[in-house]
Amino acid sequence: MDETTPQLTELLATDLDDGFTELVRTQAGTVRAVLLRLSGSARDADDLGQETFLRAYSALRGYSPERRGQLQPRAWLLTIAANVWRNHLRTLSRRPGVADGVEVTAIEIPDGSPGPEQLALDGARRARLVAALSGLPDHHRLPVVLRHIGELSYQEVAGILDCPVGTVKAQVSRGLAALRAEPGLAPDRTAAGATGAAPGGTTARTAHDPARTERKEATG
Repeated sequence: MDETTPQLTELLATDLDDGFTELVRTQAGTVRAVLLRLSGSARDADDLGQETFLRAYSALRGYSPERRGQLQPRAWLLTIAANVWRNHLRTLSRRPGVADGVEVTAIEIPDGSPGPEQLALDGARRARLVAALSGLPDHHRLPVVLRHIGELSYQEVAGILDCPVGTVKAQVSRGLAALRAEPGLAPDRTAAGATGAAPGGTTARTAHDPARTERKEATG
């Protein structure tokens, strides 16, 4: 559970407007990161994020204080965001000729990083990761993003997708396998050996997990 949840839901129950302001403050970054990775476009992520919070506020106005106090804010908001994104996809499917581009420039490289050569390598790998994630089928991309960027539990993702937990685990596993299979995104066996970790071991997977890297960069 998000450590801010008890205070946030209490505020939502007692003062909707102040509670909603706090909801936006604490959850907007996660909502945008998820929508950015789903849509591949910073502009679309901003637009879809605004629609998500408009729908959220409209829904909250119809909830009783008791119901607002029982919410799991992150999972609830990401359920709305996932539905907004699905509607966006349906709209795009009815508009032939609309490009499904990926805006690599939407991902910033943090200050204080190593020299230009390392920046170039990081930027190239990041571009491949974003393109690979955008290229996943929707039924793999959505659970991967909700699990590893939205940081939801498998049970929460299953609730959003209305499917068994086992199905979610399989979809996430296949999605991550597809990402790792992309050229330039597979674990660096040489680097793993240099650090003393066994090839394919826990350390290697953690250090080079595409979804873990993507979550840090999307929310950093």
